[in-house]
Amino acid sequence: MLIDDLYNQLVDLTCDTRIYPWLHPFTLLADAALTFLVVKKVPYTEIDFSTYMQQVELYINGQRDYTKLTGSTGPLVYPALHVYIYSWLYWACEQGTNIVKAQYTFIGVYLVALNFAIMAYRKANAPPYLLPLLVLSKRLHSIYVLRLFNDGFAALFFWAGIVLVQRKSWVPASTLFSLAIGVKMTVLLALPGFLLLAATCASIRTAIASVASILMVQVLVATPFLQNNVNAYLSRAFEFSRQFLFKWTVNWRFVGEETFLSKEFSASLLVAHASLLALFILTRWIPISGLSIPAHIRRLRKPLPQELLKSISARADSKTVTTVILTSFAIGILCARSLHYQFFAYLAWISPFLLWRSNLHPVLIYAAWAAQEWAWNVFPSTDMSSKIVVVSLALQVLGVWWGTRNDTYGQPEKGIDSVAKAKKLR
Repeated sequence: MLIDDLYNQLVDLTCDTRIYPWLHPFTLLADAALTFLVVKKVPYTEIDFSTYMQQVELYINGQRDYTKLTGSTGPLVYPALHVYIYSWLYWACEQGTNIVKAQYTFIGVYLVALNFAIMAYRKANAPPYLLPLLVLSKRLHSIYVLRLFNDGFAALFFWAGIVLVQRKSWVPASTLFSLAIGVKMTVLLALPGFLLLAATCASIRTAIASVASILMVQVLVATPFLQNNVNAYLSRAFEFSRQFLFKWTVNWRFVGEETFLSKEFSASLLVAHASLLALFILTRWIPISGLSIPAHIRRLRKPLPQELLKSISARADSKTVTTVILTSFAIGILCARSLHYQFFAYLAWISPFLLWRSNLHPVLIYAAWAAQEWAWNVFPSTDMSSKIVVVSLALQVLGVWWGTRNDTYGQPEKGIDSVAKAKKLR
């Protein structure tokens, strides 16, 4: 009886969001200690950092043609904000030669990003038992402090943007998402969910301002390169037609190289991506507002009353908006033709949330997390590891679709009010 009581109290504690005020800082401190230990005990692995330094050195010396920013492992293929960040690291870390200083810098980036992720989980009322899954990933620590990849900076801006979306600060959030895209275009995968939310749960003016903010940030950060050669910048920073190498893929290795490289396979993934987005938009995301599609179309001609807009905004609570944006990102990752290990910088903190929103038992959440973590730590990837990567992503995406089928939105009285008024607009 005593053991049962203790067990029940422990289970209740791990689900009690009231422990966040002390669990949040404890998690950060514990992971800070762990990350410092990783830097001290695990050898640094040179992959792309020296190439980044060679590329930004050309920029520092005056080169503004993007096609001429190259290094020992190839040309620069990231947007302009990447160049500015790593130019700063070039100066701060003695022309990129002081690796230890660079690693300590990335520890700071990692901890700030983790803090924003925990803030997002906390605001969404995610159960505290998910927090260990945010800090125990071997692959994630490797990406940040042993490889020094730029995805760490992109993830930081992305999670800061999530926190602002939860606060309904749409335009500042769009600015942060654009900064993330300015480091690496991978974050474009989250935009369908974000823009759908802005278009359906905010005013039309706010939605337009959000899109304008995204575009303006991209133009501003790229101005020095756009003034030199627009085509060179766009073709390198946003190279959508890039041919991926089979040997580096983490996800679709099990289909074989011939299939992987085929145009038919690429087209099928694009169709799957569009189909999944359409499924979620029509059956899960648009219903958040309580308005029908025709009612949203009529909004273009006749703006909604402020009272109704506030009611719709209340329905899009923190848990809901976080689910939409993270699901949008996960759909994109699932349907990507080739994932590299750096993608785990985003997936590591997306997966626990989506597994929880799939209404899985905590034991199954931990089991699914462990399987995914194992698969992303297999190098090079194998048929088995790549299958687990794809299956785990499919579980998260389809699990969220099924697990949120009975969702109610926002505060009950405001939600009812919104639906009632929405019916008058149909």
